[in-house]
Amino acid sequence: MEQEVTLTEMLEAREARVRAQDSLRERYGVPVISFTLNIAGPVKDSPLIRRAFRTGQEELRTGLRAAKLEALWQGENLAPTGCEGLYAVKGTAKEVKALCVSIEDGSPLGRLFDMDVLDRDGRKLDREEVGGGPRNCIVCGAPGKGCASRRVHTVEQLQKATRRILEDHFAAAGREKVSALVTQALLDEVCTTPKPGLVDRANNGSHRDMDIFTFTASAAALAPYWGQCFQIGRETARRTPSKTFRALRAAGQGAERAMFSATNGVNTHKGAIFTLGTICGAIGRLWSAEAPCRDPNAILSECGAMASAAVEADFAALEARTAHTAGERAYLERGLTGVRGEAANGFPSVRDVALPALCRALEAGLSKNDAGAVTLLHLIAQGTDTNMVARGGPERAKKAAEDCARLLERCPLLEMKEISQLDQEFIRDNLSPGGCADLLAAAFFLQSWKGIE
Repeated sequence: MEQEVTLTEMLEAREARVRAQDSLRERYGVPVISFTLNIAGPVKDSPLIRRAFRTGQEELRTGLRAAKLEALWQGENLAPTGCEGLYAVKGTAKEVKALCVSIEDGSPLGRLFDMDVLDRDGRKLDREEVGGGPRNCIVCGAPGKGCASRRVHTVEQLQKATRRILEDHFAAAGREKVSALVTQALLDEVCTTPKPGLVDRANNGSHRDMDIFTFTASAAALAPYWGQCFQIGRETARRTPSKTFRALRAAGQGAERAMFSATNGVNTHKGAIFTLGTICGAIGRLWSAEAPCRDPNAILSECGAMASAAVEADFAALEARTAHTAGERAYLERGLTGVRGEAANGFPSVRDVALPALCRALEAGLSKNDAGAVTLLHLIAQGTDTNMVARGGPERAKKAAEDCARLLERCPLLEMKEISQLDQEFIRDNLSPGGCADLLAAAFFLQSWKGIE
């Protein structure tokens, strides 16, 4: 894909583009948009350049829909000479040009967009006709075309500046997307109803100190943290995985303080801070501007590489001191490794249980709510939740897992009324599979993350 092109090839491509523009104007009798990218140097096409082009295409199409400007025809040509998009748009040329200028000026990435608009007679509109000013140099920021006309900057300088614009844009977009999708996953998890023993839209489960609004407040307070974890992963990607994990732990302590502040001291998402923070850090470590890693198996494997050494050290240290938490007591008394063991092994309950169950349920036509409820039962059935052990004892936790397994064996896609009955039993016995809820949220997130184009 990344091949050098000659001046002759570029001139031939330009002539072909002009012929295509003239054909569209004659056929439809409306203004035409010609969308290309400003890329210096002999290489005009690459995975990163195409990603920028797709982003510009989406912004343009969204803008046309919002402005109620109908695209009577649209097409693209992806070639070694560069990416080209053509649109025949029903509207006045000034309306169309104004939209294009707003996109070009709307973000640093837009500086690389070149959205020419030709009226029905073939005249190319200037930016100044719709209130747009001169475009600044991408290297030094000087206004106008002076730097380009006088060749003030070298091709290497222009390429370096272009690369910086592209990487900065997609890194920021990745950080924002991670934050949005994890926050959505936390909200999806708490809203999934029924969930045996857990807070949901129907009741507060086995809890007296929290409700659904406690969880939504916590999810909102934690929103910046997920992007921070992504950024930590990016910044430490060239260091050892364990160093990334150490940095994530420090950030997690701040996230816990934000959570407790939002909930007046109630622990709503401590496990999620650990689980999803680790996953976001792994995504950051594996991120590239050309193609972010969306493979759950690769992401979860990276989690294991990050967490294994630290978790092993944690458990070794526990043997020399008194346990302070239910999870630590579960390890010392029964050898249950809980969420730390999950992380050290690459979250097998997410990889092998939750994600497959969630995908099967969605593919079978269940709603996200019902698919989430069924997935939670799979997690309870196939794991040992230390919260369940702490609240109900090992035998009751074991029986709960066996009950869920029996129900799923009889009917893999359970009716919600059967899960509601189980909810009442869990509430009666003060059971709450909080660890499984965190893994369900992780599955919701990874299922959304892998589905992004």
